[in-house]
Amino acid sequence: MAADEKAQARTEKAKGKVKETIGRATDDEGMAAEGRSEQSKGDLRQAKESAKDAFRH
Repeated sequence: MAADEKAQARTEKAKGKVKETIGRATDDEGMAAEGRSEQSKGDLRQAKESAKDAFRH
């Protein structure tokens, strides 16, 4: 299950980066902000998984 969560975190971060880049390129601040938000969610999910791994080992 942890591998799924880690993959989901990486996917969220990648999608967020793409949205942010497209938002900046098209001058759509809303999309850029949404992309930054998704990246943050991915970072938080990744931090949660790292903490779980630290306690597991």
